[in-house]
Amino acid sequence: MTEDRTDNFDYKSIDGVIHGRVRLSIMAYLSSVRAADFGALKLHTGVTDGNLSVHLRKLEDAGYVEAKKQFVGRRPQTLCSLTKFGRDAWIRYIDHMEGLLGKN
Repeated sequence: MTEDRTDNFDYKSIDGVIHGRVRLSIMAYLSSVRAADFGALKLHTGVTDGNLSVHLRKLEDAGYVEAKKQFVGRRPQTLCSLTKFGRDAWIRYIDHMEGLLGKN
């Protein structure tokens, strides 16, 4: 007999800040590294500078990502990392998606 999981199928509570394709890829990548510079995020997401900037700003505004601007030699560098709040949101997001898929 198959378990009916429709009572727990709450797709409306998916975190919309994370769920967008580009933001999802940013969060996934940052969850696997301590920090990443803008160039690495651009490479791994495959988006333009402007598009990446917009999505990073949305994640920053939500408190999920911290971006630190610094200089390496004479070149500017933006280093991004998940905040504690962002890591917790990522784990909640993964748990929620697994619940929707019947994995937990």
